[in-house]
Amino acid sequence: MKKRLQQMKNQKGLTLVELLAVIVILGIIAAIAVPAIGNIIDNAREDAHESNAESLYNAARLAVTSENETDETTFSGVSNGDEDNLVDNGYLDSYMIDPESDNEEYGTAEVTYDPDGDGDSMSQYKISLTTDDETIIYEEQTISDIRDED
Repeated sequence: MKKRLQQMKNQKGLTLVELLAVIVILGIIAAIAVPAIGNIIDNAREDAHESNAESLYNAARLAVTSENETDETTFSGVSNGDEDNLVDNGYLDSYMIDPESDNEEYGTAEVTYDPDGDGDSMSQYKISLTTDDETIIYEEQTISDIRDED
């Protein structure tokens, strides 16, 4: 027991230089990690917007097919009282939530179907998404354009 106490008395703590070296290393790691985490969060938000646009597009296609739409129609994915609301008509499970807000809906989440649109069937659907404060995410873009933005 005396030997053990003697050994404990002889042990020294970290020197000031060692402590500073550890602090500098932690600072370098933090300087690298913080921006990387910020980019990951931004990329996740962009992916969420793209996924919401995909959902709107698919729901609008289903609505057009089911209801045999032949005229230009705008479908909504937010609770704005439109009669062509994709949620109320059963084509979407829930209203579109903006990933940049605190569980709030988009200001605008619409798909405009134009059967006279040029090109392939995807170009007949134009998607518009804006945040609650009217920041434009997508403005009348086709799903092909949205997919190609990455």
